[in-house]
Amino acid sequence: MITDPLFYAAAIPAILIVGISKGGFGGGLGLVAVPLMSLVISPIQAAAIMLPILCLMDLAAMWSFRGKFDRSLLKVLVPAALIGILIGALTFRYLSEQHLKFIIGSIAVLFTLNYWLRPGSKEPRQPSSLRGGFWGILTGFTSFSVHAGGPPLNIYLLPLRLEKSIFIGTTILMFAAINYLKLIPYALLGQFDTANLTTSATLALLAPVGVKLGYWMHHRINETWFYRICFGLLFITGSKLLYDAFMG
Repeated sequence: MITDPLFYAAAIPAILIVGISKGGFGGGLGLVAVPLMSLVISPIQAAAIMLPILCLMDLAAMWSFRGKFDRSLLKVLVPAALIGILIGALTFRYLSEQHLKFIIGSIAVLFTLNYWLRPGSKEPRQPSSLRGGFWGILTGFTSFSVHAGGPPLNIYLLPLRLEKSIFIGTTILMFAAINYLKLIPYALLGQFDTANLTTSATLALLAPVGVKLGYWMHHRINETWFYRICFGLLFITGSKLLYDAFMG
């Protein structure tokens, strides 16, 4: 089990942010955990520690938003994500720690800039099997590598202008399917050693707390300020990881 206090100083707020985001704001900031934890430990270990916690969060979030999802979108996205997971599993051993830091940092920075700079509201876009398949594959791949499937999924889903609860419920079910599918290749790749699982079990106590807070905030808190703070934090950590990747 990890005992470094600096790790927990990064991991505890990261897990709470992810839980709050997943429980009430569509999980768009699920990618914040690995960048924050990667400031202290390797991205590979951070991803392994987070996966069981994400699976637990998914169960709590699915209960909160049960029955609220778009089945037709999931029929396209989930099979495509499975392809992305397979690609991620087959290429996993070819990615060094510096590669992963670069991937994580790039996704974090670009997703933040997109959030800050994207134009205002437009007319809803119609679903497309072709676009859904492409972004679904990319969601599965980035989710497998660094649990950063939120950005590509949001790139596809947000322009559809789904009703808020349907959007969140669809996102939750999508990532529940992805995360539980990822357990198999993660185990086969030896990611679940005693140290990682013990650390996950310790931090898992925060998972339902974060999700419940998110569900409570979903009905009471202005999500604009929540996202402003978290995206600012995400931009800083992503920039730091890009710096580390280039210096390495």
